[in-house]
Amino acid sequence: MPARDPVISAAEDLELLREAAHEAGAIAMRYFGKSPQVWMKGGTSPVSEADHAADAYLRETLLAARPDYGWLSEETTDDPARLLARRTFVVDPIDGTRGFLEGLRSWCVSVAVVEDGRTLTGVLECPAKDETYWALPGQGAFLNGKSIAVRRLGETVEIGGLKQLIDRMPAEWQSRVHRAAHIPSLAYRLAMVANGTLDATFVKPNAHDWDIAAADLILREAGGAVLDGHGRAPLYAGEVIRHGALVAGSGKLLTVLAGVIAGTEA
Repeated sequence: MPARDPVISAAEDLELLREAAHEAGAIAMRYFGKSPQVWMKGGTSPVSEADHAADAYLRETLLAARPDYGWLSEETTDDPARLLARRTFVVDPIDGTRGFLEGLRSWCVSVAVVEDGRTLTGVLECPAKDETYWALPGQGAFLNGKSIAVRRLGETVEIGGLKQLIDRMPAEWQSRVHRAAHIPSLAYRLAMVANGTLDATFVKPNAHDWDIAAADLILREAGGAVLDGHGRAPLYAGEVIRHGALVAGSGKLLTVLAGVIAGTEA
């Protein structure tokens, strides 16, 4: 296992991530609304020259600063050598590429540092909305320097995700539920739960580590959680980087949503 400088703290990693994510967001903004070149991955998923440019900057900058960290990014071919590293950068240079290409502002640069499957530092840079989210374990979650928290459950609850799953919620909840408009960026949708804009969201199967690792910590520090149908929190940067159905929220509502996806897996 590569040696790691023991003086590097999560707070130092946070400063590195915030600076790098800010610049990556500025790079992406140079292409936003300007019809960048686009390719299709697997015939169904778009990737643009903006994604590649932001990814290249992040990879060069972060690994230059922390050469013994592993690297896992949506836009970089995965290298199993990362599994030997104690800490790993988990990166999505533009989470919500479809929305980005459509001119929607709810996309973000998602960067995290993961150790032993758990996120130690998470940053979401959302330049088109002038929003920056970050969190460290045990120190709270922040949006543009101000503390954020999940909202208390009210008479009406706003939930994101697939209509088919929302329709499976128990009958006593159906009259209280309002389905939120679709947000192409999963990371940003989780941030909306963290900042109290949404009460909760379903996450359909096949989300990847880079979609949720940073937002997971931000939501957790805001008083919520991301869980599977068995009430377990995801682990990141391991051999398996895709997840089954998940839910994000807090309190009793989170338990209800977890029960819904548990029922679909039975």
